Amino acid sequence: MELRTSRLVLRQWRDDDLPFFAALNADPEVMEHFPAPLNRQDSDGLANRAAAHVATHGWGLWAVEVVAEGSPDQGRFAGFTGLSVPSFEAHFTPAVEVGWRLARWAWGRGYASEAARAAVAYGFGRLGLAEVVSFTAVPNRRSAAVMRRIGMTHDPADDFDHPKLPDGDPLRRHVLYRLARGTA
Repeated sequence: MELRTSRLVLRQWRDDDLPFFAALNADPEVMEHFPAPLNRQDSDGLANRAAAHVATHGWGLWAVEVVAEGSPDQGRFAGFTGLSVPSFEAHFTPAVEVGWRLARWAWGRGYASEAARAAVAYGFGRLGLAEVVSFTAVPNRRSAAVMRRIGMTHDPADDFDHPKLPDGDPLRRHVLYRLARGTA
């Protein structure tokens, strides 16, 4: 299963994506709002788990490739975007989350919003979801801006402390955004 937009394809992972994915996961700026950059082994493991989920379920965290003809980015692996089920318990779980992680060169081009809209449309249409959520550490203004651009709304009463991060970690506090089917 793959999703296409005017400039992107959200597709199954390929072995040749792995070095590019490792490079973006090792970039301190890309990983600024995560506990730490990933080494090659952990990056490959994440990609392999994402690929297995897509292969099994037909959806998940898809690899994102630029396909816009004539674009200097045509054929480039940009990162991932897709749907996942949070692996922790919180007041809003169980839920399906839309998420993304793109290489720094892909920032500011609208790729995250474009890919996220496609993933959300798939979730509402093909999967019949009633709601999609997204969350990030409070300081991650770029991701929160994407959430707003795709029509998600934020209620500060929904914000939460991420249970996988320790007390005192500056990334522990997270904002939660929601989008209900029919409002996108």
